[in-house]
Amino acid sequence: MMTKQELLIEYNIQDIIEYIVEDLRIEYDKAMQIFYNSQTFDKLTDIETGLYLENSAYVYTIFQDEMIFGRLV
Repeated sequence: MMTKQELLIEYNIQDIIEYIVEDLRIEYDKAMQIFYNSQTFDKLTDIETGLYLENSAYVYTIFQDEMIFGRLV
């Protein structure tokens, strides 16, 4: 059974991948690859950061900034 934190992280990940698919018009697998290799993903899955408590739209804006600037800002 997943913990509450793991569930929140998983829901965020699913939402963000959907956002990437819609915005970039790419395949789901490619969107997963892009997000899983991002610093935003690392921060989201690190419970210590608390980022998983934020809504997925907010986390997606962080990811978008990372894609624009090439790093977390």
